[in-house]
Amino acid sequence: MHITPFDNDNKAIIDADNTHVPLTYFNIVKLSKGKRFSYRVSGYETCIVPATGSVSIVTDGEAFDSIGNRGSDVWDGEPEGCYIPSGAEAEMTCTSDTAEVFVAGAKFDETLKPFAVRRDEIDLVQYGSDDTKTHRKIKHILGQKQAGKVGRLLVSELFTVGAGGWSGFPPHKHDSERLPDETRHDEVYNFRFKPDHGFGMQLLEPSDGGIGEAFHIVDGSTFVINSGYHPCVAAPGYEMYYFTILGGLAQRPLVQYFHPAYAWQVETIPGIKDMIAKFK
Repeated sequence: MHITPFDNDNKAIIDADNTHVPLTYFNIVKLSKGKRFSYRVSGYETCIVPATGSVSIVTDGEAFDSIGNRGSDVWDGEPEGCYIPSGAEAEMTCTSDTAEVFVAGAKFDETLKPFAVRRDEIDLVQYGSDDTKTHRKIKHILGQKQAGKVGRLLVSELFTVGAGGWSGFPPHKHDSERLPDETRHDEVYNFRFKPDHGFGMQLLEPSDGGIGEAFHIVDGSTFVINSGYHPCVAAPGYEMYYFTILGGLAQRPLVQYFHPAYAWQVETIPGIKDMIAKFK
């Protein structure tokens, strides 16, 4: 489902127990210097990630100063984040002139400890190639490095490398709990483009292999995925970014099932097996 950009007034875009993706939560919060925003999501662990700007955070009796260091856009510096335990209240205060903040969440009932993820703790993966039109960089904020500290939530930033190209390829899905071949993970994307008038296409092919749909995605588009194969592509001349939230039904590690017609390219796209291994 494609949600076109709109002013959400700091209210959840994907709220708890969403009809399409009940395992995930997503909000965008916009603040000016000194302004505060508080939230609590019962039954969901969350992660605060400034897209731009910086915030200080208080949660569960702990304080985390100056989370975030980016300037004008998501290409301007490295991401940082703060893990918020399930059901805990979190208050963020803007410490830069302005801040745009992503709040990612996954359904999880246990209560863990909050922690910050600083820029030098991000797990960076780069794979693909210009020749295969799949050159991509992934910055894991809550990824393999945070295993054991997080319940069901995976949070990453994905960038196409160069102007144009495919992402999420070969086509894959994760809509069924059938280990060892696949896990059920609901997923939410928020897209950005550079320059910001760029665009791309998000494809969604039914799990049974029937004819799918193509969605015109623009800067600020949100896309929710509860089933089906879902590659996307950036138009020539534009860089594409998408903030990625994955919430697992029964476990945190993601097991992708690649479309049988295209799975052979797992063996030909440089570095893709390393990429797959990082979604843990």
